[in-house]
Amino acid sequence: MRETTGRRLTLAEQHEQYTARYSRRALFRAGAVGGAALAVGGVLPATASAATNVPMTKATDKVSGSAVRPFGRHIAFGADPSQQVVVSWQVPAAVTAPFIRIGTSPTDLGAALPVEVRTLTSQLSWQKPTEDEPLVKPKTVVQYYLHARLDHLVPDTAYYYVVGHQGYDPAGRLDGVATFRTAPAVGKGAGFGFTAFGDQGVGYNATATTGLIAGLSPAFHLHMGDLSYANSSGGGDTTDSYDARIWDTFFNQNEPAAAQIPWMMAIGNHEMEPWYAADGYGGVRARFTMPDNAWSGSTGIYSWRYQNVGLISLDGNDICYNTPTNLNYTKGKQLAWLKATLKAMRADASIDFIVVYFHQCLYSTCQDNGAELGAQQQWAPLFDQYTVDVVLNGHNHIYERTDPIRAGKPTRKLASGDTVTPAKDGTTYVVAGGGGGGIYKFPGSDTYLGHETANDGTQPMKVSDEDGHDKTIKVSWSRVRYTGYCLVAVDVVPATATTPAKMTVRSLTEDGTAVDQFTVQR
Repeated sequence: MRETTGRRLTLAEQHEQYTARYSRRALFRAGAVGGAALAVGGVLPATASAATNVPMTKATDKVSGSAVRPFGRHIAFGADPSQQVVVSWQVPAAVTAPFIRIGTSPTDLGAALPVEVRTLTSQLSWQKPTEDEPLVKPKTVVQYYLHARLDHLVPDTAYYYVVGHQGYDPAGRLDGVATFRTAPAVGKGAGFGFTAFGDQGVGYNATATTGLIAGLSPAFHLHMGDLSYANSSGGGDTTDSYDARIWDTFFNQNEPAAAQIPWMMAIGNHEMEPWYAADGYGGVRARFTMPDNAWSGSTGIYSWRYQNVGLISLDGNDICYNTPTNLNYTKGKQLAWLKATLKAMRADASIDFIVVYFHQCLYSTCQDNGAELGAQQQWAPLFDQYTVDVVLNGHNHIYERTDPIRAGKPTRKLASGDTVTPAKDGTTYVVAGGGGGGIYKFPGSDTYLGHETANDGTQPMKVSDEDGHDKTIKVSWSRVRYTGYCLVAVDVVPATATTPAKMTVRSLTEDGTAVDQFTVQR
């Protein structure tokens, strides 16, 4: 959306115009997320006191609680995954007294604990539903998201849980039980694995990559943004094509894996939904509970650690010249926080590896979305300074992996199967946007494990400058390119008295075939 002067409106300006046209009372019912940060209620085990709870009142008796089933369960870690887990889910209608039961045995789940409810109301008038609507259709879509924040859990322990509400209690029915495992305390565990991809959407390819995650059974999964494509346009405009109920399908599709494996999400441009909040993230705050510990009110910007790996999630919309509706919306806060967080992590002797993940591609030769010059200018120097090991991105719907890079230039060739030492060689950048949401193309030929092609020349990298003008730069760091659906699988092995810490990174297609592999060594 642009003003008559041609200047593109920021997301906040669009939200202000939009809410001026529509009554806030119609848009946001009591309990909807709105523009402010959510006050997150809590569910604690019996050893701790219960935090503030926001109960859902039963608006009508149209639907009996016994006829309503929870769906779309998905879990996430807190900043300390050895003690903190959040369980989230949906119900299709208002229910009374929603709860979670949790315990260390599937047949002994303890008392029903109250949970927080976040109600998100969307006007049907500004949506374009992908499925047929009834002749007499409602004016709004109301989605009920429930969240149970669990704290003071026991490290390295398997927990079992069920979720329910008045009229539906699955306790004692093993078909309703899900399980998760907390992380070991720092320094107490052995090796572990995690997976990552971006740009998933809904459909059979997205279902296949989710099935691969379930089969690999990682300790956690990273999602680098563009999750559901409910906002199919992704421009952060109030004119975007949007269907709120695509999110229902997304969570339902991923439940077999996400109900038991924590999914840690970053924000993509398709998560900018300007109808709900001035920053576009009211919908994100309703659906997800991430650590969000960068500052009070940060969304999708957080740090955490799992054993000897420090992890940082960033919001690439803040530095994105290509889709600038949220450009610089943090007013420099994210950059300052990133520098302080990297400095603290690299000074921590118990952290071997630093992994940064966000949506936009810092380096990529795929022309569809190009590479992000804002990230190259603002973030890459910090990644160099604090020797970040691996940066994971989505945005381009392909797999691409660079040689190690420092100051924008490759330091050496890193063929599949080789080992890189970031302290000496620099940072390796991986684009893993083949989660299921369609496939893009490279201007050059594919070259990947077992199908290597001559790759000693240059490739074109497209970037947009701050004024929105595109330019192409020739680069020589594009080492592996694969056109297809895939995910990244990482195996971490801690150091011993005689061996260094290692992190092996593989790219796997939907059927588990490896198209790339390299090892990071500290």
